[in-house]
Amino acid sequence: MKTLIKRLITLASLAALAGAGGLAWYGNRPLQFEPLPKTFNVIPGTNLRTLSTLLEREGVIGNAQVFWLLGRVLGKAGTLKVGVYILDRPLTPLELYATIQRGEVSQAIVQFIEGWNWREVQAELAAQPMLKNDSAGMSEAEILQAIGAEETHIEGLLFPDTYFYAPQASDLTVLRRAYHRQHEKLMAAWETRAPGLPYRTAYEALIMASIVEKETGAAFERPKIAGVFLNRLRLGMRLQTDPTVIYGLGDRYDGNLRRADLQQDTPYNTYTRAGLPPTPIAMPSEAAIEAALNPAKTDALYFVARGNGTHVFSSTLEAHNRAVNRYQR
Repeated sequence: MKTLIKRLITLASLAALAGAGGLAWYGNRPLQFEPLPKTFNVIPGTNLRTLSTLLEREGVIGNAQVFWLLGRVLGKAGTLKVGVYILDRPLTPLELYATIQRGEVSQAIVQFIEGWNWREVQAELAAQPMLKNDSAGMSEAEILQAIGAEETHIEGLLFPDTYFYAPQASDLTVLRRAYHRQHEKLMAAWETRAPGLPYRTAYEALIMASIVEKETGAAFERPKIAGVFLNRLRLGMRLQTDPTVIYGLGDRYDGNLRRADLQQDTPYNTYTRAGLPPTPIAMPSEAAIEAALNPAKTDALYFVARGNGTHVFSSTLEAHNRAVNRYQR
């Protein structure tokens, strides 16, 4: 009954405000929200409807449907700026939209996506209008020193997550936090690793985690894919994984991996070289790190993509070739 009443009230409100005069009255009437200040967070991917629902839930607006209708009429759907907003005084709906449109945030947001490589992280940092891109003029060694890293390559050392920062902060502050968080995640997982793994250091586990991250389309397969690669390492087989080859090609990769690319030797070509590549090839997620250090027990040595994000696993080359013929050829 309460739900029905709320819907009827919403419909009545929409009908009353459907005219231009009603929307103008609503848009210029101060919102009543207490206590002050009010804080809300617009995250990447937020659209007008989810924003309206968020603001109603946080007590900033009284009716999400009416606020959404005003935004639709004004064409605000594509102008939302992410960040943390703190409201210290009552605003009208029009003023609130203008605040979000201008991005008047107390904290801004940058997002690092699992599976990204360092070049993609750099591009994301450069695209942040409220973040000072200090790292752009620094060498990799200088960046590593600035964030307190002892490693010699930054690839894979950053934790994929959403990071908040104050407007006009240095991107080095974000990188420093991402580095230390990845280090904490890795060392915590290293302490609870399965026995008998063929890693000499936690850094080697991070390399494997990055490969697992790039090879996995379905999250639940991470432990099994890690198990396959660890079986190959134990037997002295080459890993033969395409993402490492692609990483080694760098800017020469045009989106099409050819047979000649698989035969072109680089430090990252796991078709031509045995063992792990020298560094991670991407930012592994916490789940990929966990899979690399606690892999599934399996006798599989091969896998092939079905085309739907999952794989067929095989323990013999004969079975693997049958799967390749079925799903790839």
